[in-house]
Amino acid sequence: MSEKKHNPDGSPSGHGIGRRPFIIGSLASVGAVALGMRFFPDGAHSREIQPEIDLTTYLPSAFTQTEWRFLLAACDRLIPADGSGPGALETNVPVFIDRQMLTPYGKGGDWYMSAPHNSAADRGFGYQMPFNLHTLYKKGIALTDEYSSKTFGMAFADLSAVRQDTVLKDLENNSVDFVAFGEQDLTASYFFTRLLENTKEGYLADPKYGGNKGMGSWVMINFPGARASYTDWITKHDVVYPLKPVALDGTQA
Repeated sequence: MSEKKHNPDGSPSGHGIGRRPFIIGSLASVGAVALGMRFFPDGAHSREIQPEIDLTTYLPSAFTQTEWRFLLAACDRLIPADGSGPGALETNVPVFIDRQMLTPYGKGGDWYMSAPHNSAADRGFGYQMPFNLHTLYKKGIALTDEYSSKTFGMAFADLSAVRQDTVLKDLENNSVDFVAFGEQDLTASYFFTRLLENTKEGYLADPKYGGNKGMGSWVMINFPGARASYTDWITKHDVVYPLKPVALDGTQA
């Protein structure tokens, strides 16, 4: 995406919170170091150093090329690169999501997926869709592209950055009626919620799981990563942490 639109605070147009505090606030719910322990199989926890992935040549396993183009464009608009740090594409967030969809988390293997399902139930009851997260993505992407084509005459990935922001905001506000396109269970806002959640996870996760390339997001927020001990710094307030973050495999940024 070449066209970048931001508010003065550095956030994507249409959003009122700065990206840095937005990302820092996300740490509390995402748990960056532990992330992936929920979503990825045990084999992903080895200390073997993984080679960095070139996003431009990466071939997705969970998504078609059409779906992949959507994911690249959407992640780029949700966390664009700016002066405060790298964006979702620079940190390989789409790679994280692609790999995530092929795990028990993405396939629903470790979720309760038995009927009955009530997709209209309060979210406090947990995941209520009659399909797994991987299928949710495929449905959501196809429905969003259908809405984009009907509204603007082209698929989401082909829209300008401004119109992409408009579509994402329409999803967030549930202004897109997926029922009109034949989908009875998935709503636009819920698809947006999962997409944004997984994008933040990929941005903050340990690089071992595909995202946060070069520990770029950790460097931006001075997060120590998986250092064995940094207790000497816990009580030092308003002082920039001087050490670079360390990944689970021992790599230092």
